[in-house]
Amino acid sequence: MCNLYSNTTAQEAMRRLFAPLPVIDRLGNLPPLPEIYPDYMAPILRACAGGRELVMARWGLPTPPHYLAGKKTDRGVTNVRNTGSSHWRRWLGPENRCLVPFDAFAEPRAGGGNAWFRLADGRPGFFAGLHVPGWTSVRKLKDGATTDDLFAFLTTEANADVRPIHPKAMPVILTRPEEWETWLTAPAPVALRLQRPLADGALLTDQGA
Repeated sequence: MCNLYSNTTAQEAMRRLFAPLPVIDRLGNLPPLPEIYPDYMAPILRACAGGRELVMARWGLPTPPHYLAGKKTDRGVTNVRNTGSSHWRRWLGPENRCLVPFDAFAEPRAGGGNAWFRLADGRPGFFAGLHVPGWTSVRKLKDGATTDDLFAFLTTEANADVRPIHPKAMPVILTRPEEWETWLTAPAPVALRLQRPLADGALLTDQGA
């Protein structure tokens, strides 16, 4: 399960990827984000009237209620695998889909430390994300109830690059403009065909600390 990734791509570079569609940039002056952890704020790209928009959202979708019994906080779900669950189905339409820009993602190694994965050909990549705007919950007791735009991304079976480190799963990664468009706009049965592993050999591994 991916609980750490980076995004250091400049905002202008992200906007250019979707030309000639206009991209409304609501990120402000965004610094590079070399380490993004659960519950951090991070950029997502979603459809809006007339084009696309870049906004900040909090990493972690609402947890299924049966996992919250007896708990005072909802720390959020970072990765979504079972899209057949009734909890997730309500957010599978185009209005709740987004793209999550990344440079690399990390998986913990059995012996300690992280293995970082990045696209071998250097092309831009996005995780296939879901977002829920304006959700009120208690993420941290000290903060009380807050209302946030939330996001997470889909996972799928691990490919041959990820499997030696994390045999069960990897993020759903979209690298082609037609995939980005399908994920943002197509009906759910069509868009969910993209929930599949990246081709073997598409990722390089940096055995970092």
